[in-house]
Amino acid sequence: MMRSRGFTYMTVLFIVAVITAGLALVGEVWETAAKREKETELLFVGNQYRKAITRYYLAGKNQYPRTLEDLLKDPRQPGTVRYLRRLYPDPLTGKAEWGIVKAPDGGIAGVSSLSDQKPLKSANFRQRDAGFEAAQTYADWKFIYSPTAPGQGAPTPGATPAASPGSTPAAPPPPAKPAS
Repeated sequence: MMRSRGFTYMTVLFIVAVITAGLALVGEVWETAAKREKETELLFVGNQYRKAITRYYLAGKNQYPRTLEDLLKDPRQPGTVRYLRRLYPDPLTGKAEWGIVKAPDGGIAGVSSLSDQKPLKSANFRQRDAGFEAAQTYADWKFIYSPTAPGQGAPTPGATPAASPGSTPAAPPPPAKPAS
């Protein structure tokens, strides 16, 4: 009888150890999933700021906003012109404070997270975010508008110009005749 109690005790200890290991694994998976979700949100919010700064710059005298609040109501316009609905907090830090990337005119050319954590995502970014692949921290993910950003500069020599909206594409070349 004493022997069966010892066996039962060891079985219960084994089951508790397996459950503890399983819970630790679930916690780690959950933490990784939560971090990936915050990364996705950072990419979305950062690009919202980039788009707002772009629209602000192009709507005026090629001038960057002086503060992030200028994106909520453009002080250069007589009416209410909004480029953002609200100022988003940094998804990684949870704070309203962002790293500011200064423009040549002293305004704000972009924003970045203040988090010094290492990103999980390191590849397969969209072209606008391709520079993030070499980032060591989230603070290196800088969402910047530059009038000469990649894809916006002058066409390269020998490149075929893109069709303008409303233009008809050129006719495809005739099919090659089969060899007889």
